[in-house]
Parts: sequence; C-alpha cells; structure tokens
Amino acid sequence: MIDIQNLTKFYRLTNGEKRYIFRYLNFSFPEGANIGVIGLNGAGKSTLLRLIGGIDTPDRGRVVTDKRMSWPMGMSGGLQASLTGRDTVKFVCRIYGALGEALREKIQFVEDFAEIGPYFDQPIKTYSAGMRARLNFGLSWAFDFDYYLMDEIGAMGDARFKQKSRRLMDERIGQSNLIMVSHAMPEVARLCNVVLLVNEGQARLYEDVNEGIHAYHELAGIEPKKRMRGGMNGGRGSPGAHGNGNKGGVAQAARKARELANTNQDLDN
Repeated sequence: MIDIQNLTKFYRLTNGEKRYIFRYLNFSFPEGANIGVIGLNGAGKSTLLRLIGGIDTPDRGRVVTDKRMSWPMGMSGGLQASLTGRDTVKFVCRIYGALGEALREKIQFVEDFAEIGPYFDQPIKTYSAGMRARLNFGLSWAFDFDYYLMDEIGAMGDARFKQKSRRLMDERIGQSNLIMVSHAMPEVARLCNVVLLVNEGQARLYEDVNEGIHAYHELAGIEPKKRMRGGMNGGRGSPGAHGNGNKGGVAQAARKARELANTNQDLDN
C-alpha cells in the first residue's frame, strides 16, 4: 500500500514567495505495480520520488505506506563526501541491521558491482559523477526492498555499466517492484505496467501504459509514434485514468510546450 494523502509541497523563493510543486495531491498506487513517473521538465517527478522515499518531507499531507522503500537510485547527493565508499557501505549496513557476515557480504557485493578499484577506499569527494552513481547503484542493489526507486538511471554510467544494471534490475523485478522517473518512453513501456503523469501540481494514474505515454507525448508536443511493446507484465491494464488532473490545464500546457519543444526526442529531466 502506497497512499498519497492531501500532499502539498512548496519551496520558498528568494523573494519570499512560495513555489508550489504539489497542492493537495491524492491518489493510491495499485498494489504490486511497476510504476513509471513521467512528465515535463520541472513538473515535480524527482520531488515526488524523494517524498515517497522519505528523504524529503511534505509541507502538508503525508505519504502512507507499509512497504520497504529504497532511497532514489540515480541521486547521489545523499552520500557523505568525507566518507570512503567502504565506510559508506558499513554505515548503511548498520542502519539496516546487516552485521557480521551479512555486512561483509554486502561490502563485497558493492565493491564488485561498482568496479571503482582503489577509489572504493578513498573519500567520495574524490569521485567522478559516474563513480558516485556506481557506488549508489551497488549500495541500493545490495539490499532487498519491496520497491526500488529510480531517477533517470538510464542517464548514468557507460554502456557496459548500464547493461549490467539492466540485467540485475530485470532479475529484481521478479521479486520486487519499482517506481521509476524517466523520459525514456521505451524503457517505461518495457519495465512498467502503470504510468503516473505529473503535470501542474497534480498527477494522473494510467493503468494502460501506452495511453499514459500517448498523453505525455501530447503534453510535450511530440508526434505520435508506433504503439510501444508492453512492459514486464504485458504493459496492459484496464484502460482508464485516475487522479485529479484536468483536461483544460493539460491542453493549455500542451500548447505552450509545442512552442518550446517541437522535437521527436524525449526531453531531458
């Protein structure tokens, strides 16, 4: 169960005004679904992922869940720069109660997966962005969660690392679920069976993945493409949408987006 209840989130600007990301957002994720979170740049997708993962707090409302959530993979900002990679793994293991042999196994797993060589014993502040991503991914995969939270993971690492991560991801999806933020619609269609379209402070849930992707393309002003292949569970659900979006706001945003983004490629986050 993951319920979003009257969730409101804003950031205060330098002039004192509040910039609202969400206002009184309400919806529930279907049980056991793999969810793709999509939307235009700045819509609040990554913010929503942080709120679900508990590393950010709402200004009003709450996220209610009885599931074990990973931290958002793809975000390396939470790593303590003065700690080494090894010490970071030890620290997280102690938080999750992995001690003794379990701790040693997880350290070995992360070291092997990250493949950063002697830098594993150097402070994280000496890492490149790619090395931070490798450590972050390895640390996340070292633990068993009900949901893995992923933020634009396709943009991280070289081709070999992406392939290795993708193989492991496919294995874990058979045991767990994922909530992923992405602009890569083929990846969303392949991995997800539910789509959440975030727009203008609200969110609309599509149980038909292709319908949700089509709505995103209309919003972004992207020409329709061939219907994408279904996801891990067939990419099928009862056609329909749930949530508190509004068609007028979507149409207006679509007109603006067409003026700014007349492209056949998905936008970067």
